[in-house]
Amino acid sequence: MKLVGFFNRDGGTFRTTDMDVYERRAEAIFRGAGHDFEAIVFSGKEIVPAMERAARRDDIDGIVAGGGDGTIAAAASIAWKNGVVLGVIPAGTMNLFARSLRVPLDIWDALDALAFGEVDNVDIASANGKPFIHQFSAGLHARMVRYRNAYTYRSRFGKMRASTRAALGVVFNPPEFEVEFDVAGVRERRHVSAISVSNNPFGENALLYADDLRGGELGFYTAKPLRPFGVALLAIDMLRGKFRENADVMELHTPEVNLHFPALRAKANCVMDGELLPLERDVSLKLHAGELKVLVRRGVAEEVDQDRRRSSAT
Repeated sequence: MKLVGFFNRDGGTFRTTDMDVYERRAEAIFRGAGHDFEAIVFSGKEIVPAMERAARRDDIDGIVAGGGDGTIAAAASIAWKNGVVLGVIPAGTMNLFARSLRVPLDIWDALDALAFGEVDNVDIASANGKPFIHQFSAGLHARMVRYRNAYTYRSRFGKMRASTRAALGVVFNPPEFEVEFDVAGVRERRHVSAISVSNNPFGENALLYADDLRGGELGFYTAKPLRPFGVALLAIDMLRGKFRENADVMELHTPEVNLHFPALRAKANCVMDGELLPLERDVSLKLHAGELKVLVRRGVAEEVDQDRRRSSAT
């Protein structure tokens, strides 16, 4: 395949990496695997426009994006809209999409896995037409991101400290709001503290990412109105990977969700793949099954199928 690599030198692990060495290593590995490959290092401000320009070309088969979750989410959106293959180099803090794809989290190991890997088709979701690969959320998560963004940090560890401070702030000041949701023709109105819609249901893990991106369903989650003690209990259950056991959480699986916020406050926010955005009064969320082409480690699709069969048998 003819591929172009886009590496965000401002993203996480890449900040402390010799990018000239990494660029040369990436080109050697991909070319050694038989690909026509060129790697280019960009700043965070330059990388998204560069990927957009490349994806519109008719002489490439795909893009390989390296950076944090924001860079990867943007790359996935671009790849989906242009019908090209996406390879993911996880250089961020959480690397949620890479975890779902089972890409090695070491940036050097990821090169070999992708270069000698295979193309798979996975699901991607959208909210009012804007694609997302991880989740859309409102309430607790959006407030935490807003608090975190108010702090200054310059490293992945600084970001983690800011996230911890923000989480504590949300524990003592949880939101409560009203939402109407329409799932499979059933419309219900609830007061909640949190709502989340994920690209495939979350797995049993503390980071809340999908174990399988080929299930063809959204994960739809709400949490009842919570007080500080309830938020703390939910946080503990999430860290244990056992949030489904929390009595305040409701979970549904569906290919489509329609949300309406009847009493939307001014400047209300949502979060899509970690990005804080204005919350619209009406949000239509859809799952686009198998529409995103990705590079994965050879054999990983069979591993996912085996895990799914084992899960169904238990």
